[in-house]
Amino acid sequence: MHIPVLLNEVLKYLNPRAGENFIDATVGDGGHSAAILKKTAPDGKLLAIDRDEESLMRARVNLEKFSGRAVFANDSFGNILAIARGSGIEPVNGILFDFGMSTSQLEDSGRGFSFRKDEILDMRYDEKNSLTAEDIVNEYGEADLEKIFKEFGEERKSRAVAGAIVEARKRSRIKTTGELAAIIGKIIRRRGRIDPATKIFQALRIETNGELAEIEKALADVPEVLAAGGRAAFISFHSLEDRLIKNWSKKSAEEKNIKILNKKPITASAEEIKDNPKSRSAKLRVIEKI
Repeated sequence: MHIPVLLNEVLKYLNPRAGENFIDATVGDGGHSAAILKKTAPDGKLLAIDRDEESLMRARVNLEKFSGRAVFANDSFGNILAIARGSGIEPVNGILFDFGMSTSQLEDSGRGFSFRKDEILDMRYDEKNSLTAEDIVNEYGEADLEKIFKEFGEERKSRAVAGAIVEARKRSRIKTTGELAAIIGKIIRRRGRIDPATKIFQALRIETNGELAEIEKALADVPEVLAAGGRAAFISFHSLEDRLIKNWSKKSAEEKNIKILNKKPITASAEEIKDNPKSRSAKLRVIEKI
């Protein structure tokens, strides 16, 4: 079961009240959305966005009990302005972005998001997109692979891993997560609890889905989507995401478009980490439209 991270903190800062409208830009299994819809009863609406069709199907089932107050969009949050305008839901009092992956995506999708299972190297959220992780691993040049691993994975041994992948694919096409993890494991030794493949898989997922570009597109439109006094909460799980949000927030605050509600990111309590270890790396930042 997927447990929504930093749920109490999200509710505290977004402060959903009866009759207000919200957007969950990354609805996943709908855990955060369910809590928001309870607070906005009896007639507050929620726009649930996800580009993973399977995630959206699960959210529909999980939010079925809220009497049609949830509207669903199978699309990328990068298109949030167009989606919000097309939904007819206004004013928008709050937006939540949770950039983490759901347990269902990691464990049940069969798309190779996790190196802990031997699955096809796909990693697409939206299966209508043509580019897969397998394409990247087998067809990108060595310099391009190194750049991706360095920039999106912040992996110190990016060059060595890229070289090892290029050598391995000369023998046969790399098709599964198990094959790729084995190649990485020969270059990067395990230290502590972090698997050697973690950063490389992160980089491939970001490249496959254009994740950082989608975040930048969404951030540019957040002030226009929100009503005056509306809030946006961002939950990130690695430094690249957090840095984007931090820098955008700082710039927007200087331009007097928004105010920052927490100078330092909010992290999970020891109790939450014990109950849900995946919350360990979560960081929450919240802004309010002026």
